Amino acid sequence: MFTGLVRERGRLSEDPLPSERGGVRLVVALSRELGQALEVGSSLAVSGVCLTVIEKGEGTVAVELSPETLARTRLGRLRAGGEVNLEPALRAGDAMGGHWVQGHVDGLVQLEARRDLTDHSRFTFSFPPAFDAWIAEKGSVALDGVSLTVASRDARTFDVALIPHTLKVTTLGSTRPGHRVHFEADILAKYVERAVAARSAPVGGQR
Repeated sequence: MFTGLVRERGRLSEDPLPSERGGVRLVVALSRELGQALEVGSSLAVSGVCLTVIEKGEGTVAVELSPETLARTRLGRLRAGGEVNLEPALRAGDAMGGHWVQGHVDGLVQLEARRDLTDHSRFTFSFPPAFDAWIAEKGSVALDGVSLTVASRDARTFDVALIPHTLKVTTLGSTRPGHRVHFEADILAKYVERAVAARSAPVGGQR
């Protein structure tokens, strides 16, 4: 479990390599401090994707992407030098400053417009119809692993506001219109949608 508060930006130290199990292996360079907090078997959110550390090196960790992860994310298309947001999993006693983020990416949304204002930036993203029920004004979403609040929405787009600090410490600062980012809905939205659907379904074929 994560909070969507990115610890730091990491960088791919080499191009993704095919793994023995049909996936892809990534080697991510990170700070010494974060590296010391991770062990083989630790969970690490890489741009919002929950992955398991399978190997540690000097200033690097290796993670593996399954075919399912490759299908839903853009991590397999990154190349050496590409930056990613990094957040270690929550530990008992850690502050809960964002929202409950699982690291289970639902898919991609595209940045359609960016307005850099005096004290913040406003990003407008388009989303596929399947995400419609999960996006609510003042609700939470995770974009590339960053916990954000939906400022407004319409039929096919939603806006978020980003402060300068978020733009500085995460990869969202370099995101431009046309770029796609990982989207994870708040898990509460998914449970509410499922509960409503279950209550609306006919029982025994009768209404």
